[in-house]
Amino acid sequence: MSRRTLAAVLVVLVLAFAAGEPTWAQKPIKIGFMVGLTGLAPQVGKDMVDGFKMYLDEHGNQMAGRKVELIVEDNQGRPEVAVNKLRKFVESDNVDMVVGEAFAHIALALAPKANDYQIPYVIPVAASDDLTQRQRVKWAVRTGWTSSQPSHPFGEWVAKNLKYKRVATIAADYAFGWEVVGGFQRTFEESGGQVVQKLWVPLNVADWAPYLSQIRRDADAVFALAVAAAQLRFPKQYEDAGLKGRLPLIGGAVTFDESALPRMGDEAIGGISPLMYSAALDTLAMREWVKVYKAKFGKVPSYYSETCYTTARWIETAAKAVGGKVEDREAFLTALKKVELPDALRGPIKLDAYGNPLQNIYIRKVEKKNGELQNTVVFTYPAVSQFWKWNPEEYLKQPAYTRDYPPCKYC
Repeated sequence: MSRRTLAAVLVVLVLAFAAGEPTWAQKPIKIGFMVGLTGLAPQVGKDMVDGFKMYLDEHGNQMAGRKVELIVEDNQGRPEVAVNKLRKFVESDNVDMVVGEAFAHIALALAPKANDYQIPYVIPVAASDDLTQRQRVKWAVRTGWTSSQPSHPFGEWVAKNLKYKRVATIAADYAFGWEVVGGFQRTFEESGGQVVQKLWVPLNVADWAPYLSQIRRDADAVFALAVAAAQLRFPKQYEDAGLKGRLPLIGGAVTFDESALPRMGDEAIGGISPLMYSAALDTLAMREWVKVYKAKFGKVPSYYSETCYTTARWIETAAKAVGGKVEDREAFLTALKKVELPDALRGPIKLDAYGNPLQNIYIRKVEKKNGELQNTVVFTYPAVSQFWKWNPEEYLKQPAYTRDYPPCKYC
């Protein structure tokens, strides 16, 4: 057979194959990715994009045999902008799904809109409890965590292992802070401890020194949750206030997250906090992933990067389950809710009946190793539910954690 004849045969075969391929399979899977790249926490948004793109890059920008078109939009950390970007995703970009957002109040604005559009909304970071509890909607699936999920086991662990009896709390004054503190207070007090003070710091305040001066010195320890700009400065301000040597510091969730930890000094050493992630998790998969991430981005991956990396894998797993036809939104949504990742980077993950992961929660202690600060895992609670050890129906009859609930009866 001549080269010309062979080429003609190949062209015919390619055309025949293309003709037999469904129209939807010839189009890219379109993902609308929503983050705040400007505003209150731009580094968080960048980490989220980096983690998601890293997975796509490693897999040739394909899912289930189809090309992926990722459309990233900056919502500027503003709910009204986010809602407009969602409308653009659906009405102009014709995306197959929406992914993203870090802040709870923005995700709470997006979820009902996604429900109205009947488009899958995958939430990798925003942690508001009620996104998968009292205000859950059909079309939203969370691959991250709830604000109180790490705090529940932590309150028990602190009471039973550190033997603290009286703890003062100081936290950012918004829903995330209320839920992180509320979850800790509930289980700490159920385990015999007492929260003796609750201080709230406005979210836009970076200088916590005036509030640190108000902390009760007769407490056994301080439970803190600092975020955004305050997060970087908090351990140093805590030390400068003369508190470090007097009152041990324990943190809620992201107080010592890897997004900020490398820029902290030795004042952070000894800080203990709970989360479903640690870049220092001693597994082969995590060690290799952290090595590749550091080579690619020049920094230790934060939990924001890991959750978005894992979310991309989650989406691909669901896409494969429907044969790549993500346009069948009902079937794809069902597949998203059925995904299980027994070998995810942070440990085994599967969703509960409310759309939130059952996953390990790690108790981590800040240590210095090879000249770098890290969150060394000192204890693991396996398969932790967003409802901890309580019956979900009974749990949901209780009020949501707020600024004043649980009440501070020992203050």
